[in-house]
Amino acid sequence: MGNLNDSTGGMIQLVLTTVFFVAILYFMLIRPQSKKQKEEEQMRSNLEIGDEIVTIGGIVGRVVNINDNDDTMIIETGADRTKLKLKKWALNAVNNNKDSDTNKKSKK
Repeated sequence: MGNLNDSTGGMIQLVLTTVFFVAILYFMLIRPQSKKQKEEEQMRSNLEIGDEIVTIGGIVGRVVNINDNDDTMIIETGADRTKLKLKKWALNAVNNNKDSDTNKKSKK
């Protein structure tokens, strides 16, 4: 009889340890990843014409056209205004200088 209780206690301890590690895995890996993914999706949906962006590849440019039908955007880069058509998933960061531009104009 003592062996049966020992094996049941060991089984409960094994289940609790497994649940503990799964919870740690969720809070350390899965939850932050899904939060980051939601933030990126929100950034892409809030993209506006005139925003200065940086792509995953490091290309910096200003958005001149957004096509939501095929999830693309056209950006201008450089002094010669070269235009590139990119997918929205290639967007890495948006540098909104609109607020600072408005503040500079109001200070003058």
